Amino acid sequence: MWENALLLMTAASVAGNTPINWLDLGLTPGIELGFFTLRWYSLAYLAGIVLGYWHLTRMLKSPGAPLAQRHADDLFFYCTLGIILGGRLGYSIFYAPELWSDPAEVFKVWNGGMSFHGGLVGVLIAMAWVSWRGGLNFLRVADYIAVCVPFGMLFGRLANFVNGELWGRVTDAGLPWAMVFPDAGPLPRHPSQLYEAALEGALLIVIMLWLFWKSRARYRPGLLVGVFTTGIALGRFVVEFFREPDAQLMEFAARTGLSMGQWLTIPLIVLGLFVTIRALMRPELASGKPVVD
Repeated sequence: MWENALLLMTAASVAGNTPINWLDLGLTPGIELGFFTLRWYSLAYLAGIVLGYWHLTRMLKSPGAPLAQRHADDLFFYCTLGIILGGRLGYSIFYAPELWSDPAEVFKVWNGGMSFHGGLVGVLIAMAWVSWRGGLNFLRVADYIAVCVPFGMLFGRLANFVNGELWGRVTDAGLPWAMVFPDAGPLPRHPSQLYEAALEGALLIVIMLWLFWKSRARYRPGLLVGVFTTGIALGRFVVEFFREPDAQLMEFAARTGLSMGQWLTIPLIVLGLFVTIRALMRPELASGKPVVD
């Protein structure tokens, strides 16, 4: 599936004038199993969580780990709940408040609609709970989780593209990778899902893995989570200039000059910079052995 899509996108880029038709890429919303469709979006969430858990387990075997494997197991469970419940509640509060007219609709996650900011709050609550119950340093736990989150962001944004949803703003047809998405009209648009996958996913994966494995960032409490927060917030803020606002928030974006996603991201940029600078100004921890389970 992806091979055909990449070939068509490359051919369209060479042509340079004709926008790519998303329908011609041959993408499907999921795997048909007869009695139901296993959606790529669900698989993306699962892949991101499982890969993040696997990498966290590897990180715990390196010197200086602030938590044990049993804590990682708890985090795997509670963070999964936080992502799903927080993401859905955040979407219904900030992007689709009309869902509350029928509260049952709020929890129908299979109908689509998840908020990054809501999922982030859910994960923070999960980490706070596990840290408090296990007597762990919350900031250092957040550092380790922050290294793993970009995996999920990458898969999630690629799934958005495969679903043909959350498309970008209208652009010039001369843009080599401009696309016409179904349900978005005949005009070419930015494939903003791929921009987000690159900035919030691939780029942050490289940065966070380098910081953890090739530097002593793990010994500066708050540095990893600060860099992650700043990076993902800046990436989201930039991409929002190319991403079409949700239909129900078009008037809000036009009136305020920024999209809802950008307004929600500004506090994250400030917080990320504060945590990063504070971590750099404080003395580095002495290296130690991993916590023994």
